[in-house]
Amino acid sequence: MNDKTDKALDSYRSFLLLSEIAGEEPLSQRELSRRAGIAVGLVNSYLKNLVAKGYVRVKNFPRNRYAYLLTPTGIAEKSRLAYQHLSYFTNLYTVARQDYLALFQSLKAEGVTEVVFCGVDEVAEIAYLSLREAGLELVAVLDDQGHGNSFFGVRVMPLIVWEQRGNEPIVVTSLKRGDELIEGLKKAGVNGWRFIVAPRGC
Repeated sequence: MNDKTDKALDSYRSFLLLSEIAGEEPLSQRELSRRAGIAVGLVNSYLKNLVAKGYVRVKNFPRNRYAYLLTPTGIAEKSRLAYQHLSYFTNLYTVARQDYLALFQSLKAEGVTEVVFCGVDEVAEIAYLSLREAGLELVAVLDDQGHGNSFFGVRVMPLIVWEQRGNEPIVVTSLKRGDELIEGLKKAGVNGWRFIVAPRGC
């Protein structure tokens, strides 16, 4: 990803955490990690930054529990980021839709008829629309998070259970967790030459 995309992702993660904190529940960093889809180590780093900026304050509870609460400045920052990311996701949809369509049309021209998705989030949904438009079939969806759920009628499977039937390309369809998913595929022993990462526009 380029610097512009890195900054957008950075502010998006801050927005996700501020949104979760706005509920004023006594959430642990692990729970915030699960809800926002951000690694626990990153959650800790982001929270320290948000506290340092005065957007979040920490409230102690018995038994070493903590609640992260928005300050008035934090509420204003969450509203600002919400507006900013409305524009960001409109642009993400437009660019990702075009890039995925070009990718899938290119694969079809090479004789590919079936594709595997790795990673389920808003980018995967955009990719699916482009896949259908290109006339390709989604034969499997891999993601350790949420496995057992259904993605457009296809059951989501853990990465480790995937046994490649042929030469189906595996398209990494997550903006937020691309590196993590690629590492997971490597650990699962999937042939790396069939990985295709999210298009440049994402």
